[in-house]
Amino acid sequence: MKRWSVRTRLTVIYGVVFMLVGIVLVVVNYLLVLGVLPQPASFATTMAPVARGDAYDDAGGIAIQRVPTPVQQTIELAATDYRASTLQSMLLTSGIALVVAGAIAVFASWYIAGRVLRPVHMITATARRLGAESLNRRIHLEGPDDELKELAKTFDGMLERLASAFDSQTHFVANASHELRTPLAVQRTLVEVAMADPAATPELRRLGTHLLATNERSERLIEGLLVLARSDRGLSGRVPVRLDEVAKTVLVGCIGMADEHNVTIHKTIRQRTVAGDPVLLERLLINLVHNAIRYNKAGGSVTVEVGDSPAVRVVNTGPVVPVEALPGLFEPFRRLERTATSGGSGLGLSIVRSVVKAHAGSIGVLARPSGGLDLRVDLPPSSAPAAPAPHNTVTAG
Repeated sequence: MKRWSVRTRLTVIYGVVFMLVGIVLVVVNYLLVLGVLPQPASFATTMAPVARGDAYDDAGGIAIQRVPTPVQQTIELAATDYRASTLQSMLLTSGIALVVAGAIAVFASWYIAGRVLRPVHMITATARRLGAESLNRRIHLEGPDDELKELAKTFDGMLERLASAFDSQTHFVANASHELRTPLAVQRTLVEVAMADPAATPELRRLGTHLLATNERSERLIEGLLVLARSDRGLSGRVPVRLDEVAKTVLVGCIGMADEHNVTIHKTIRQRTVAGDPVLLERLLINLVHNAIRYNKAGGSVTVEVGDSPAVRVVNTGPVVPVEALPGLFEPFRRLERTATSGGSGLGLSIVRSVVKAHAGSIGVLARPSGGLDLRVDLPPSSAPAAPAPHNTVTAG
């Protein structure tokens, strides 16, 4: 059942109240006119003489009997017709006037309700346009200092606090990106230098290999967290991106990983242009393909499709995934027990969901009965010419 808008409800309320008040006024007017109009019999007696006749009552006394004359009877009939015609005309004209005035009142109520609710529409429109990248919008409602203006000022104050919080988060992410990456890069260099020393013992080389693997996983985790934080803040700008070209670049970079896991990649790529951030869209495709390869089985396959609807579809083989476990796959650090040792950081699909949300898209996942997942991503199209696809490939988190 469709719900009525506030403007419609106010119009109906105003119209009903006006009609009820109008009906009461018509009834009062009818009673007043009814009381003012003379009674036909008394009016006829006043306007015309009557004949006098003698009659005897039961006690034998003489009683005076007034006999109406033809003139009085005519006047009484005329007065009766006049009274009925007057009341009927009054009710008819009052009813027509009430209907016309009610229609005018409804249109006036609709207009007035729209004017009164205009500040609310401004607040709603501003809230709908808000995003992490557009927190600088304000209502700045003009007019009298009433409740609606106070609401708008409160809303503007809330936006100021949100913008300040997002700015603080932006600075934190930028600082964390430098402070966390630099020590890991230094550690990796020191380990590599130690392993390159000709005097290094086999035990030292084994320890160095283990430390490099741990360091690489930490770098992937930090990179994933930073990308997740960036995509959660929304997009600072959108450009047309050829998603098919990005997919081709990503698949070329995934050949080595697919060979390492003994997984075959199949692709069906058609031209598709979307509006968004090329780096984040590349990250989305990398995470989807890397997860499909990593959480697979030896001799399995990954199918990647790029087209109109869905924009991206990635289907892989692998272990059977319980249906009840599907929602948790998109949560940070949530992995299935059977894939917890696959080397991932547990942020792959979380980053995918965050990037899709930042691009105003949607993502769906199905568990295949034979094993593996079927992931579909829908993204808004772009009609503008596309920018060239990025050629830098980064490691999935």
